[in-house]
Formats: sequence, structure tokens, C-alpha cells
Amino acid sequence: MWGTIDFQQIYRALVKRILIILSIVIVSVGLTGFITLFFMKPVYEAETQILINSKSNSEVNASDLLERDLKLINTYNVIIKSPAILDLVIKELELESDYETLTKQISVSHAENSKVVNIKVQHKNYELAVELANTISKIFSSQIPTIMSVDNVNILTEADISANPHPVKPNILLNLVIGLVVGILVGIGIAYLLEFLDTTIKREKDIEDYLELPIIGVISTYRKEIDNKIPDTLRKKRRRRGGTKYGKYSK
Repeated sequence: MWGTIDFQQIYRALVKRILIILSIVIVSVGLTGFITLFFMKPVYEAETQILINSKSNSEVNASDLLERDLKLINTYNVIIKSPAILDLVIKELELESDYETLTKQISVSHAENSKVVNIKVQHKNYELAVELANTISKIFSSQIPTIMSVDNVNILTEADISANPHPVKPNILLNLVIGLVVGILVGIGIAYLLEFLDTTIKREKDIEDYLELPIIGVISTYRKEIDNKIPDTLRKKRRRRGGTKYGKYSK
């Protein structure tokens, strides 16, 4: 039965246990939504931008300055998340978290060929996320002349506190979709497992599939409603003979 793929068998297995599959899907989606809403704390994000822009020099043309600034951006991205900057941030804000915890909450990125660096901070406390983003950009811009002996960093935009902040995590819709997909997969898996474990013979074709024996005849099922349609005269004659063509019958 399971040696080759039979799409009719697959379809029958799914239809036969559709209630089990739907129940598992509903439970999975409901459980995912419940955990997301009541157990997963919201995480907020604050963003600030700094501009890498060297001051023009008569001895260096603008294209060379641009190329130099772009080359330095990758180095700056590393420095922003280094202990040289974050340790000062922790000290400035008197944070209880350590460097390893803080660096996981920070992401630094920039678009290709862009001199703007984006600093994003995610935290469960929205006000602290905003304060962290602004403090990191300020300390970095003040420390980079000492670290790199260059002065080409300017704060482009600061993070502002919104009246109605929206958390970036958890994503309720995404989690529900994941719960739906997981529920469908689990439901189908359980349906196939039950079908695989069910070795009872229910149809004529099961005899050929399981026992590999040919079918030489079929015994019809006696149905009383059919027998009730037989005329009374014919029924009396056949009772005297000991039964009907549908099997022995007695009132």
C-alpha cells in the first residue's frame, strides 16, 4: 500500500481524518496566539543615524575623500559595537547589563555606497532603547577622533520618543502563520501515521493490496429497506422456501 505513491489513497486519508487535522491546526494557531500575546514581552526599536563626512581639504579632492569615508565605514561599524564605546555607554547610563548583553541588542548597518550609518537598538523598555541609541551615537562621535585620529563623524538624526510606540517583536501575524503551517504539517503527519498503523481491511481493494489475493466474489450486504419493497405475495412464497435471494428472513 505504501510502496508506491497513490494520490487517491493520500486524498482519502486526508479526507477521512480531516477533523483530526483541523483540530490540530486550531489548537496550534490558538496556542501560538496565546503564547505570543500573554507570554512574549514586546520589544521596541529606536534608530539613530550618523554621517561619515570628512572635511574638504585643498590637498585632497572630493572623490578621494568620498572613497576614504566609504572604506572607513566598515571599520566604524565594528568600533560602534566595541567595548571602547559600549563600556562608556554602560557607565554613562549606569546600566545593569554587561557588554555581551548590550551588543546583542545593537545592530549597525549602512546602504551600499552610502555614508550614512544606521544604529538600531532593540529593548523591552522603549524609553531606554531611545536613550541607548542616542547615547551610543554621541559617545561614538566624541571618541572617534581619539580612536582613529579623524574627525569626520556627525550625528545626522537622533532617536525620538513616540507617543504611540509600536513593538517590532513579537510579530503576531508572522507567529500565527508559523503556527498554522506547523499545525497543518503535524496534522497531516498524524493522519498518515494513523493510516499507516490501521491495517484493518475495509474495502475489496484492501484484499489485493494487503493479501495480494484476487477477488473472486462479493457477498452483498443485507438491507432491510430493500426487503420491505418485495411484494407480500412474493415474500410469502419465498418464506415457504426458507428465505429470499437477500438471505434468510423471518418476522
